[in-house]
Amino acid sequence: MERTLLDDIARLGEALRARGRTLATAESCTGGLLASSLTDVPGSSDWFRGAVVAYANGVKTGVLGVPEDALAAHGAVSEAVVRAMARGAARVLDAQCAVAVSGIAGPGGGSAEKPVGTVWMAFFVDGAVCARLHRFDGPRHAVKAATVRAAVAGLLELLAAPGGADGP
Repeated sequence: MERTLLDDIARLGEALRARGRTLATAESCTGGLLASSLTDVPGSSDWFRGAVVAYANGVKTGVLGVPEDALAAHGAVSEAVVRAMARGAARVLDAQCAVAVSGIAGPGGGSAEKPVGTVWMAFFVDGAVCARLHRFDGPRHAVKAATVRAAVAGLLELLAAPGGADGP
């Protein structure tokens, strides 16, 4: 039987609950879709603290504490920025775990260096942060949906790893 996103989110909730951990999100390109998906699972209020939809750079800097020089040097869609977003979400929302996503959902806005479908995500687990670069195909809604799936899968993988975010 094929696992669905809701099945994976339920598993994520069980893993967080079993470890006594809570989760926060910082979202740019998904515009709150990740938080909405997480709350589609009954009981998510036990482990999901909330989200910051940081679509504008001013929200990234003012609310999440992303350094302005990181935005200037690397752009909003970068490893440095999502790492800071993840740390900021955990701090602002008082969670032990966080995921941050920033990308180019399209159809415009891409470049040769960062084409449409480029998404950076960072995972904060108990103080450790790791980041991953993804490239998703398809129209805007497909990129956003793929980002949500990858964020949930990444969290599940890290929570299962012995070293958390420092794990494999």
